[in-house]
Amino acid sequence: GATHIWAASARSHSRPRWHKEIGDRRKTVTSPDFAAICEAFASRGYRFGAIVVDAALFVPQSRARLFIIGVKKDFDIPANLIAGEPVGGFRTKQLIAAKAKLDPEVSENWVWWKLPLPRARKTTFADLLENPEDSAAWHTPAETKVLLDMMSPINIAKVKKAQQSGELSVGCVYKRTRRDAQDGKVQRAEVRFDGISGCLRTPAGGSSRQVIVIVEGKKVRSRLITARETARLMGLKDSYKLPDGYNDAYHLTGDGVAVPVVRHIAKHILEPMVDAIEAAQSDLVDMMAEAA
Repeated sequence: GATHIWAASARSHSRPRWHKEIGDRRKTVTSPDFAAICEAFASRGYRFGAIVVDAALFVPQSRARLFIIGVKKDFDIPANLIAGEPVGGFRTKQLIAAKAKLDPEVSENWVWWKLPLPRARKTTFADLLENPEDSAAWHTPAETKVLLDMMSPINIAKVKKAQQSGELSVGCVYKRTRRDAQDGKVQRAEVRFDGISGCLRTPAGGSSRQVIVIVEGKKVRSRLITARETARLMGLKDSYKLPDGYNDAYHLTGDGVAVPVVRHIAKHILEPMVDAIEAAQSDLVDMMAEAA
């Protein structure tokens, strides 16, 4: 995967100033890949550190991702970019535990990056929907019934609660394989009405595509999420041109990193770092000119 590609790149390039690696934290932090990436940074003469950022802080989508940022040791990292200890919302228990398991000679190069929390998000999943009548073909009542029949009693209770509220409620559904009472496997439709979308995935199969459920009184409708809605969940503007094919567009967004997350990291860590590097290089040039 991407981690192996990055590790090969780190070994073959001698002078890049910094790299970042992005991956699913559940697969990266707790796997040998995490230690391998850290070892690659250390072996190439970098100081480095990791943060876990959930896109839900910026957009209504649950999408936690790991970012590893490294800087060559010959550069003095500005003190205001270093936290000193693992505090704040971007250092999960899993990340702290994974860092503690690193070899001492690797761990000594670790940096806890300082990243401020963004302003509270105001948008909800419902705010990003296209015109409900024009955006996509709605499921037939029979198709919606099949979806509801796939729900466990707990999830059906969520739908009934939304119906009883008397308000228009927007939920998102993913299909997942669960164990049944006989310890067999059964496909379940799991719904959430908390204003946040589930994590977008690449469309490998029908169950990987998110379904939208709209409840208004006794009326329950369902449809697939649109390509543009997936783009909005990733923080992309409507002016961003998506691939023509639904699956191609869904793959683009489902395999990406939320734009506001990258912008936040760039603003508070990467860009200040680049500014400091350029200032240091400028000072060095001035000193050399004076010496000459």
